[in-house]
Amino acid sequence: MSRANERDEMSTRPNDTSTELTWSRVVELAQNGNVPPPRRVEKSDAEWRKQLTDEQYEVTRRKGTERPWSSELCGLFEPGRYHCICCDTPLFDSTTKFDSRTGWPSFTAPLSPDVVAYAVDLSYGMHRIEVTCNVCDAHLGHVFPDGPPPTGLRYCINAVSLRKAKPEEPG
Repeated sequence: MSRANERDEMSTRPNDTSTELTWSRVVELAQNGNVPPPRRVEKSDAEWRKQLTDEQYEVTRRKGTERPWSSELCGLFEPGRYHCICCDTPLFDSTTKFDSRTGWPSFTAPLSPDVVAYAVDLSYGMHRIEVTCNVCDAHLGHVFPDGPPPTGLRYCINAVSLRKAKPEEPG
C-alpha cells in the first residue's frame, strides 16, 4: 500500500469502535487514546541511561531506529516471547512473528491489547503509527497495514527494544 493510500485509510476510518485488532482500531487508538496499561514503570533519564546500552537508549528513549538487518532477531523463529528491553513486559509471541523482509523483526499482533500503545507519528515527512511499550513508554517501532492474516498488520519492531525470553521464563 502506498503512503498516500495509508494516509487516506487513516483519515477515512477513524470511527471504528470495535475491540478487534484491525488497522482502523489501531488508528482510532492512536488518535483518541490507548487502553490503560497493566502496570506502569517510570524511571529518570539517568536511570534509563544506566540500565540501557547507548543503542538501546537511543532507540527506546529517544525514538531512534536501528540499522536494518543489524540483529539476529530478524531470522530467529524459535518458540517464545519477546519482552520490552526497558521494563521486561512481555510484548510479542513468536507465534505472531513473520519474515517481512524489511530488516526488522515483524509481528502481526501484540500479546494483549494493553501492553502496547499507539501514537500518530508525522516525523521525517511521513504519516505513520508509532508503537510504544504501554508500561514504560519505550519506543518499539511502527505498525503498518500491510501484514499477513489474520490481522493484516505488520508491527515493525526495533530488535534492540526487545529481549527474547528464555523458554523457562514465565510470561
